[in-house]
Amino acid sequence: MSDELNPETPGEAQEPIKQRKNGLYPGVSDELAENMKSGWADTELHGLEPIAQAAHTAARRAALSARFPGERLVIPAGNLKTRSNDTEYAFRASTEYAYLTGDQTQDGVLVLEPKDGGHVATIYLLPRSNRENGEFWLDGQGELWVGRRHSLAEAEQLLGIPAKDVRELRAALTEATGPVRNVRGHDAGIEAALTDKVTAERDEELRVYLSEARAVKDEFEIGELQKAVDSTVRGFEDVVKVLDKAEATSERYIEGTFFLRARVEGNDIGYGSICAAGPHATTLHWVRNDGDVRSGDLLLLDAGVETHTLYTADVTRTLPINGTFTDLQRKIYDAVYESQEAGIAAVKPGAKYHDFHDASQRVLAEKLVEWGLLEGPVEKVLELGLQRRWTLHGTGHMLGMDVHDCAAARREAYVDGTLEPGMCLTVEPGLYFQADDLTVPEEYRGIGVRIEDDIVVTEDGNQNLSAGLPRRSDEVEAWMARVKQG
Repeated sequence: MSDELNPETPGEAQEPIKQRKNGLYPGVSDELAENMKSGWADTELHGLEPIAQAAHTAARRAALSARFPGERLVIPAGNLKTRSNDTEYAFRASTEYAYLTGDQTQDGVLVLEPKDGGHVATIYLLPRSNRENGEFWLDGQGELWVGRRHSLAEAEQLLGIPAKDVRELRAALTEATGPVRNVRGHDAGIEAALTDKVTAERDEELRVYLSEARAVKDEFEIGELQKAVDSTVRGFEDVVKVLDKAEATSERYIEGTFFLRARVEGNDIGYGSICAAGPHATTLHWVRNDGDVRSGDLLLLDAGVETHTLYTADVTRTLPINGTFTDLQRKIYDAVYESQEAGIAAVKPGAKYHDFHDASQRVLAEKLVEWGLLEGPVEKVLELGLQRRWTLHGTGHMLGMDVHDCAAARREAYVDGTLEPGMCLTVEPGLYFQADDLTVPEEYRGIGVRIEDDIVVTEDGNQNLSAGLPRRSDEVEAWMARVKQG
């Protein structure tokens, strides 16, 4: 990347643009500065159609307004974060902000101002780069460096929200009166402007509300989740096609292969891909992905594509690298499959959220007793949680714009709550026999199996969004054979 100019973005429009300390150009002549001001075509876009989710985001803002009458509500997108020196991590807008606006630009802030028993929403954004002061070509976040951004007028057409210059917001918030709530942790400048106007308790209530509001998905959201899953299915097929290349290199070939699908069809991966071969499959969040891929071992692939609207899939399959399970691998795999089948069957409206977890764990506990790894009765095993030595984690979680969606929700509204149509969750039991576990027969050690699917609660039961990927062991083998043949 070029290093001629300073990457720092001025905090205010009038702040001078600094030069990079070790840039090759010591400054800008008056003649060049004047030359760069003119000779540019008008690129303003007109007649833009609203984004697909505009009606849904408007309804979400209306519900938020009704929940907190008479209070100013501030929801930031967040800022760029430095990766190293003058390079930044790829920006991802805060979930709360994207959920309420559909916008994904850095430094944006949604503000709901109380008025006449409701609220007036305004979105504060960075406008087009300034051509008079040279920002567009001298500033590291100017559009000649990072690309064009929408004008405020364009943003209004796309989002259906009045837009203003975000560089004016901090001063306005500093002068604001009345009760204020802010979603913390995304924009330090906004938090500083509100420091004497907010309380941790009120801000947490806002965060909790926005987390719980996402529990039941609307039709747009379920459609986006299906898109994410469909792309993920294709990503898994991509991986199966190149397992021979992964054997010649490492787990990173698998990681890179899936990432290509995520970037081509979506925004990104929804979380760090777990490409765990052999004994690495017993590490729940193995994301180093630098290990060997060997014929005869299993590959535990836990990965999900994130759509352009930031909804993510979360799917896991455990695959025999050479295409065929050994007898012991199949026995363990089939136990996890049976456990998952019991869990999925328990997902239905009116059921307790934890019912699917309990159903899955019971099957695994029964298998562990049957195999002689635990002493029964099963009820005692479950009461003491003894199966957890090998099952380790909960059997699922809410899914949506965050891979672990709704995480800030109250316990009584989440794990102690009741399933409703429109909720989306994963069902993902597993068995993990660590390589150094002396309590199991040697042949078990280093085998890890997890099967995970994305399930939507429907009016009469559930729908498996990821049913396009086979789960039964014989079907997995047949599918892999077909995919490898092309």
